[in-house]
Amino acid sequence: MLPVVIAVDPDLTSPDVVAFLEAHLTQMREVSPPESVHALDLDGLRHPAVTFFTVRTADQPGAGALVGTAALKRLDGPGRAGHVELKSMRTDPTRVRSGIATGLLTHLLATARADGHTRISLETGAEPFFAPARALYERHGFTACAPFADYAPDPHSVFLTRAL
Repeated sequence: MLPVVIAVDPDLTSPDVVAFLEAHLTQMREVSPPESVHALDLDGLRHPAVTFFTVRTADQPGAGALVGTAALKRLDGPGRAGHVELKSMRTDPTRVRSGIATGLLTHLLATARADGHTRISLETGAEPFFAPARALYERHGFTACAPFADYAPDPHSVFLTRAL
């Protein structure tokens, strides 16, 4: 894997971040029915309960190419103390299978644990397109679970969780 820098992006205003996230939403809408697309838009990712991360190549300090994103969303409410959701995990399509997702997921798990969270969950697609993502999560200890937070059962969704 090429050297990368993973950092918190507090405002999501960089043109490359905006374009990357728009491409993510477009891709999700192409592979899943509209009612089954749970990816957050820019406003959703700017919510105070969300911490958004970028992955950039380290070849140009402070200006490397954007090659990945992900977010951690604190789940508030009864029975949700210490629970965080993984959102908007995406690798640049030209960089898939290069180790970026593994490095980012490892970083997110460590960050969530260091922040005092005890559980991390996610929703991803059930379509074949999402099989590599599901395999990645399973390699990192995620197991199937019932819908969590405000999700409802959906034949196009797979819900995964793991203790931290």
